[in-house]
This record gives sequence, structure tokens and C-alpha cells, in this order.
Amino acid sequence: MNNIFFTSEKEEKYAKACLAFAEKLGLIDDSSIDALKSRCEKENEKRKNALANGEIVYGLKQFTLPVYLDWELTRFKLDFVSEKKGINYSYKPIEKAQLKDFYKSNKDLFTRYNGDKFRFKESRDVVYKKIREEEYENEVNNILRKLS
Repeated sequence: MNNIFFTSEKEEKYAKACLAFAEKLGLIDDSSIDALKSRCEKENEKRKNALANGEIVYGLKQFTLPVYLDWELTRFKLDFVSEKKGINYSYKPIEKAQLKDFYKSNKDLFTRYNGDKFRFKESRDVVYKKIREEEYENEVNNILRKLS
């Protein structure tokens, strides 16, 4: 286990599976930890140059390696869920019945702070993305099973 990045062996395996899936999707060229370090250095250099040129930089001025890993893994998941162009993946079709079933099974996710519920029509896009998140996690878990 690499203690610089990970707090547990489980966390390390999950992150490596996410990186492997990102490589499979074509989001990165190399899923190794050395490549991760290199991408972090490039991102930090890019931000440093932008700041030196008086440009606006959103987020951190500089990433530590663990924070960069978290940022990158979040970005990969968001790219997958939003079905970003250029992703090398055949998404499973999501039928209207599947959307409604998910909504009915998870109504607690679609409740306002005062207890009233969002209607299905108001929540449809969120339901769609939640199903895509499940698909992402299933693919990562398939990779984890292969790594074990």
C-alpha cells in the first residue's frame, strides 16, 4: 500500500480500478501511479502559469497528490455520467420504465427540506444520472473483481 495516497488497501484498490476504467474509457492514456503524479505536476504547472499571467484559476492554486487523485476520480465519474463526447464506451440504454422504477424505489432522494416530494418530471434528469452513476460503479466493481 502506498501511504502517500491511500488510507487503506481497499481505498487503493478502488482508486486503481477507477484509473483503469478511465484508461479504458479513453479519458487518460496511462492509469499508473507514476502517470498520475505526472498529470498532477502538469496541472500544478498549468495553474502556476495561469496565476503568473493574471488569469483566474478556479479551485486550488496547487494540488497535493491525494487531493489531485480525488479531483481526477471525481472528474472521471462526472464525465462518464454526463456521457461526455469522446468516451470509448457503449452505454446501456435506459428505458422510461427503469427511470420510474428507480424514482419509486428511491423517493427519499427526491424530497425537499420541508418533506414534500419532487415529482418524477422534475427529477427525471437526476434519476437518469443516478442510474448512470450505478453503471459507472458496476464497471469499476467488475474491474475490482478482476484485480482481486
